[in-house]
Amino acid sequence: MASTTVPSAAGPSAAGRAFLEARDFLLENREDYLAAVRGFRRPEIPELNWALDWFDAVAAGNGRTALWVVEEDGSEQKLSYNDMMVRSNQVANWLGESGVARGDRVIVMLGNQVELWETILAVMKLGAVVIPATTLLAPADLRDRIERGKARHVVVGSADTGKFDDVPGDYTRICVGEEVSSWLSYSEAYSSATSFYGTDAPGVNDAPGAGRAPGAGRAVGVEGAAGAGGVTRASDSFLLYFTSGTTAKPKLVEHTHSSYPIGHLSTMYWIGLRPGDVHLNISSPGWAKHAWSSIFAPWNAEATVLVYNYDRFDASSLIAQMVRCEVSTFCAPPTVWRMMVQADLGTRPPGLREVVSAGEPLNPEVIAQVQNAWGLTIRDGYGQTETTAQIGNSPGQVVKPGSMGRALPGYKISLIDPVSGEEGEEGEICLDLADRPIGLMVGYRDDDELSAEAMRSGRYHTGDVASRDSDGYITYIGRTDDVFKASDYRISPFELESVLLEHEAVAEAAVVPSPDPLRLAVPKAYITLAAGFEPGRETALSILAYAREHLAPYKRVRRLEFALLPKTISGKIRRVDLRGRERDVHADPSSKVQDEWREEDFPELRS
Repeated sequence: MASTTVPSAAGPSAAGRAFLEARDFLLENREDYLAAVRGFRRPEIPELNWALDWFDAVAAGNGRTALWVVEEDGSEQKLSYNDMMVRSNQVANWLGESGVARGDRVIVMLGNQVELWETILAVMKLGAVVIPATTLLAPADLRDRIERGKARHVVVGSADTGKFDDVPGDYTRICVGEEVSSWLSYSEAYSSATSFYGTDAPGVNDAPGAGRAPGAGRAVGVEGAAGAGGVTRASDSFLLYFTSGTTAKPKLVEHTHSSYPIGHLSTMYWIGLRPGDVHLNISSPGWAKHAWSSIFAPWNAEATVLVYNYDRFDASSLIAQMVRCEVSTFCAPPTVWRMMVQADLGTRPPGLREVVSAGEPLNPEVIAQVQNAWGLTIRDGYGQTETTAQIGNSPGQVVKPGSMGRALPGYKISLIDPVSGEEGEEGEICLDLADRPIGLMVGYRDDDELSAEAMRSGRYHTGDVASRDSDGYITYIGRTDDVFKASDYRISPFELESVLLEHEAVAEAAVVPSPDPLRLAVPKAYITLAAGFEPGRETALSILAYAREHLAPYKRVRRLEFALLPKTISGKIRRVDLRGRERDVHADPSSKVQDEWREEDFPELRS
């Protein structure tokens, strides 16, 4: 396909042109996987400010909708690319005047609201560093982020300002929404100049849309002045993400002005985005997936970012909005897909072309149900906070049930045996640092030991185990610390959980090892029941019998317990908590807890 026309009269900068060339190559080969992988070359851009060199070049004079926020009550905001350029310019100028300087770290704790996108663009233009934060954080979490993140400024919704009352530190407090005593009011930003003046004096070229040529007004070495952006090196820090902490204290992942903006070309390719698409992503701000699919991937493609805000998930309401807003591409985590298939999917939204899933592995049963209802195949993908999309089922390719797909353009995947260190067709997913992917993090900020461990032996180690078939398709097995042995057989929790989720009574499942005097450990499933099912003997028997029928004898789930699953603040299951509980509760093998059922409780299962 031909390149889109960049409306800016000045045209993109050299960095913007290099980015555009790489982007257009992937658009032109969106359904030719082999051509895309073989021909993709990462753009070598030493200096890059994506907000200025790319976004503003696309945005100037561009009336296409960039951001569309729909509320549950039916109200909505639609802002064009040009609107977002002008508004982020105003916010950048005001933040600079308020003391935000190049290199400063800024906690941004906002919901899915226009100010979130404005602030991220503005902070990038200033050359400052964003620390995304979910609104679910408690004061203890915020103290950790202020201290370890060395934050100098916070931008927070007025409803959440009280959480900072007991969070010490010398940081600028900026509130969005109603005014709060002792906090700067974000609304003042809209009185600032509409052109980002960088190191120039305020008030120059203030006419709406009169933006500079991308990159103008960024003088080398000017730091700390009001509104100063300075030249932004592609290697400069831009994002510091606190991970969700499934097994330990959250890590501080560092990304640059190139690793996420350029790196997310792989994510754009996996989703199958095109210019002019309306892209709906179900994700909460503060987590990496939000930046993946609600900022960089769609805006790299010049698509519309659609947000639907709701207090309580309702599948029919979501699908109605997909129809009304003519959604063309849709991304949701497995939990949302499972809730959708448990409801009535109805007929396929007419504009919908691509459906994808990421965050955790997606079970084949869910894919099959969506295929039957909508005639669309959910394409699974894989990546981490530490990377962009590494592996995925890209558009136009055969999707093998259970597989995450193949290595995406810009990534070469090695599977390394954790014991021998040799590469094979099963092992830990690793990235070769000799051919370092542009979407890989710098490392874990202020933790050289943890960074060295993750980057040991010349490879980045993901901590995830997978297998690869002769066609290059990669299938997830589990976290290195989740896989366990039972009767000397290696057990992948994900494989067993996939079978359990096929049972109509099972809404969620997590499998962990439970101590056993004979087998060392046996698979035990923690089960959250679907609506309409009650915990008890009959339900337990039905689930265990189903697992027995569909799993090899050595993989059988031999115990189950009905419970709500412990999760991180981002919604990932904390299997580490369940493993610890099993060790504590069943240190005495004969002990048993309420709502726990075992094979031996059911004589009818014996054969």
